Amino acid sequence: MGYSDLQEFIKSVVPDDVLVQRPLNIAPQEGYTESEMLEHLGKIAGKNKIVKSLIGKGYYGTILPPVIQRNLVENPGWYTSYTPYQPEVSQGRLESLLNFQTIIADLTGLPIANASLLDEGTAAAEAMSMSFAGLKNKKTKYFVDSKLHEQTISVLQGRAKTLGIEVVITDLGTNEGKQLLKNNKQDLCGAIIQYPATDGSIGSIKGFIEISEIVHAQKGLFSVASDLLALTLLHAPKQFGADIVLGSSQRFGVPLGYGGPHAAFFAVKESLQRKMPGRLVGVSKDRLGDRALRLSLQTREQHIKREKATSNICTAQALLANIASNYVVYHGKNGLRDIANRIFGITSLLAKSIESNSQHSILNKNWFDTIGIKLKGISADELLKQALEKYEINLLKVNETTVQLSIDETVTKQDLINLIELFTLEKMTLEDISSLPKFYEEWTRKDEFLTNPVFTTYHSETAMLRYLHKLQEKDISLVNSMIPLGSCTMKLNSTVEMIPLTWKGFNNLHPFAPLEQTKGYQQLIDELEKDLANITGFDATTLQPNSGAQGEYTGLSVIKKYFEAKGEAHRNICLIPVSAHGTNPASAAISGLKVVPVKCLSDGSLDLDDLKLKAEKYKENLAAVMITYPSTYGLFEPQIRDAIKIIHDNGGQVYMDGANMNAQVGLTSPGDLGADVCHLNLHKTFAIPHGGGGPGVGPICVRKHLQEHLPSHLFLQNRGTTSGNTYSNINAVASAPFGSASILPISYAYIKMMGGKNLPYSSVIAILNANFMMTRLKEHYTVLFVDANASSNSGKKHCGHEFIIDLRPFKSVGIEAIDVAKRLQDYGFHAPTMAFPVPGTLMIEPTESENFEELNRFIDAMISIRKEIENVEKGKNNGDLLHNAPHNLKDIISTPEKDWAHRGYSREEAAYPLPYLKDYKRWPTVARVNDTYGDMNLLCTCPSVEEVAAAERNI
Repeated sequence: MGYSDLQEFIKSVVPDDVLVQRPLNIAPQEGYTESEMLEHLGKIAGKNKIVKSLIGKGYYGTILPPVIQRNLVENPGWYTSYTPYQPEVSQGRLESLLNFQTIIADLTGLPIANASLLDEGTAAAEAMSMSFAGLKNKKTKYFVDSKLHEQTISVLQGRAKTLGIEVVITDLGTNEGKQLLKNNKQDLCGAIIQYPATDGSIGSIKGFIEISEIVHAQKGLFSVASDLLALTLLHAPKQFGADIVLGSSQRFGVPLGYGGPHAAFFAVKESLQRKMPGRLVGVSKDRLGDRALRLSLQTREQHIKREKATSNICTAQALLANIASNYVVYHGKNGLRDIANRIFGITSLLAKSIESNSQHSILNKNWFDTIGIKLKGISADELLKQALEKYEINLLKVNETTVQLSIDETVTKQDLINLIELFTLEKMTLEDISSLPKFYEEWTRKDEFLTNPVFTTYHSETAMLRYLHKLQEKDISLVNSMIPLGSCTMKLNSTVEMIPLTWKGFNNLHPFAPLEQTKGYQQLIDELEKDLANITGFDATTLQPNSGAQGEYTGLSVIKKYFEAKGEAHRNICLIPVSAHGTNPASAAISGLKVVPVKCLSDGSLDLDDLKLKAEKYKENLAAVMITYPSTYGLFEPQIRDAIKIIHDNGGQVYMDGANMNAQVGLTSPGDLGADVCHLNLHKTFAIPHGGGGPGVGPICVRKHLQEHLPSHLFLQNRGTTSGNTYSNINAVASAPFGSASILPISYAYIKMMGGKNLPYSSVIAILNANFMMTRLKEHYTVLFVDANASSNSGKKHCGHEFIIDLRPFKSVGIEAIDVAKRLQDYGFHAPTMAFPVPGTLMIEPTESENFEELNRFIDAMISIRKEIENVEKGKNNGDLLHNAPHNLKDIISTPEKDWAHRGYSREEAAYPLPYLKDYKRWPTVARVNDTYGDMNLLCTCPSVEEVAAAERNI
C-alpha cells in the first residue's frame, strides 16, 4: 500500500475531523484470552438459576435432538452462511426452508407460508399492517381478542400508534365482543384471536366462524395466532376462515434462550401471497431443466418498494427455522402427535387430580397444555414460593388468587407427581400414574398432513445425520471460503464465542422468569449495553430490537416520541439520501413518517446543498435524517459533521444507520460525530453469525435526551429493569424484553476478548484489507466513488471498508454483473453484493477476518474472470463461458460432446479455471437458476411425487 505504518494509513483514509480515536472504556483493556473468556462466561452462566419453567405465554421447554444440536446448531457449515440470494450455492438451506414452509402450510391449512419472521409479536404486527394496508378506503380499527398473549398485544399497540390504527381490545369469544365487532363494521380492518388462547382455553369453532364472517363481510382480514404443536391435534385454522395464521415455531426444538431468537411463522390464503412480508422460497428449474430452489421475487424484501413498503422486514430467523424444520423432519407426523398427546394427557391428569382432590378449581373448560387454577386457602405468591423451593418449578402468577401453568415436552412423570402434590398435598408414586387420556374427539383434526416423503424418511439418527450433511454440502459458507459481501460484513464468528450458546445456563431460561433467577443474564446485558454505548459514544442502549430493521423502526419511534413529549408531534418529515439502504425509507414509513429523498453527488457523497434546501424547506415539520456512515458507497464523507449540523439547526434529530459500524469502532463513532441515535447490527459488526439469513440483533444507542423514550416491556414494568434505566413511553418492539437474548453472549465475548485497546485494530484491518483488494483490482476493473482525502499529502485514492467495482462497461459485449457473480461460483466463491447500491456493480467487503492468502485467492479469481471477459471483447468467444455459469457436475460430466463442442471452451476451463480448485472445490449443485420461470409458476411447498413427475414431463 506504500505506507510505513497503520496509523499513517488510517489518517490518509479517514478525514481529520472524523478521525476521533477516543480511548474505549471497555474492560479488560487488553482483552481476555480464549480460555479466560470461557471461564468468565461459565461464571456468568452459573449465576442464572435453571429450574423448570411452566410459565408458558408462548415460550415452552423443548428437547433439541442431539443429532440436530451437533450437526446444525453447532456446525459453522450451517450458521455462517449468508442469505440464499445466490441460489445455486444455497440449495441445502433452501430445501430446509421449503420444508419449513410446507410444515407451516400443512399445519395451518393455508396454502402459502413464508420462510419465517422475527417473533410472534412482530408477526402479529405484520398481520395488522397487512389488514390496514389492504383496504383502499383505510379503516382504522383493529380488533384484538383479550385472550391474546399480553406481550403480543403490547407490540400491536406500539405498531398501531405509528400507523394511525386504533386497537380495540375485547373478549371476542363473548356475544358482547361479537356485537362490538358488528357495531364498528364501518371502521373495521381486521381482527386477531389466539388459538389456543393465552389462558389455555381452546375456544369455539362456531364462535370463530362467526367472527370470521363479520370481519369478511367488511372486507377485513381475520388473523389467528396459534401453536404449531397444538395444531398436530387441533383443527386447522383454515377450517374457521382464517386469512392469516401466525405464531412461534420455538417449541419445535428451539431452546427458550431467555426469549430468543425464535422463528415466527406466517401463513396466508392464496390471494395474499404477494402482499405477505418476509421471504418466500419457491421451486423453479435450472438451465439444464432440473428442479432448483430460489427466493421468490414477489415477496423478497419489501424494502425494494422503499417508502411504499408495508413492511420493513429485511432479515428473518432462517437458522432457527431450519432447527424447527429438521425437528419435524426427524420426528415426523406420528412423533409430533405422540409428543402433543403426551402433553395433553399430563395436563388432563393434573387438572382432573386438582378438581377431584383439592379445594382449588380449574378455570378453563378445555385445554391443550395450559390450565388456570383458582386457589383456595393459599395465595398465589405462597404457592409459587412452594413450587420453586420444594420442586424447582416456576409457575405463572395471574393475580393474587390465580395461577397458571403450561405443560411442555420436558415435563416428566415425576414432575407430574410433584405438581399433584403441590396442589392436592397427596403423595403419589410412578406406579400411581395411569394411562394418559386421549385428546377430545370433537377437536381432533381428521385431515392428512406432513405426508411428503421428507417427513417420513429420516427418523433414525443415522439417516438424519446424513440428511443434514447432504444439505450442508450443497451450500457455500465461511467454512469453504470468504464471503465478500459489501454492506453485510461476513466476519469470523469464533468458536469460543459460539460455544456458550448451547450451555443450559444461557439457553434454558424462560424470558419471564423471576429476575432473581437471571442474575447472570442481568450482568451480561448490563455490561454489553454499557460497552455498546461507549463504543458508539452514546449514553444508553436497548437490546430489545431483534433485527437491524427493527432497530431502525425503534430508533425512529423513539425520535417521534421525543417530539410528542415536547409538544411537537407535527414533526413528521424524515430526510433520506437516495443511496440509503431500502430498509431506511420502509422503516420511516411504518414509523409514521413521511419520506423526503435527498440527492447524492456523482462521487456518491451526500449533496449538502440539497440536504440544506430540504431541511430548511421542511424546518417546521422536520423530525429526522437517516444517514449511513461510512456511506452506502463505502466512503468516509468528510462533510458528515456539516450534514449533522444542518439537521440540528433546523430542529431535527440525526439517526445514523449502523450497518457500516465495522469501519468506525475505535476510530470514530456516531456520538462523537454528533448524531442522536444509531442502531447496530450485532450480526455484522459484533460477530453474531448470519445463520443463512438470521438470527440478527439490532439494538439502538441514544443520547441522554432520548433515553427515557426507549422501548418498555410488560415484564420490565412489572418487575423492574436490569440496567437501572427507566424504560418508558414507546411500547415493546419485540415479544421478549431483551429480544434475542441467547445470542448476546457472542457479541459480549467478541468485545471482551478484543478489549478496549484492541477493538480499533479490527476496524483498521477491515479498512486495510478493502483498500489492498481495491488497489490490486483497480488495474483490471473500474472502481467507483474512491476519492483522495483532502487532508492526505499522498494523493492516493482510498475507499472505506468496502468498495464498488463497475461492470456496466461490459454490457456492450453482452456481459452483465450477474454473469460475473455466477462465474465466481465456478471459482468456489460466493459473489459480492450485486446491484446494490448501484445497478450493474459488485460491492466487495473483505472484513478483518480474512488472511492475506484468502484475499489474494479471491483477487486472483476476479482477475481471471476479467481475462475471460477480455477474450469476449477480443472476439475469441461469444461469452458462453460466463453466460452458462455456474457449471455443476452434471453439466461437466453428462453434457454430450456434440452439445459441448459449440460452446467455445473446454470442460476444464469451466470447472477448474485456476489451479487451486483441483485441490478443493465447493461445487454448485444446480446450474443457473431460472428466476422468471419460478415467478411465473409459483410453488412454495414441497412438491408431491406426482407434481415432480408432472413438472419433469413439462420441462
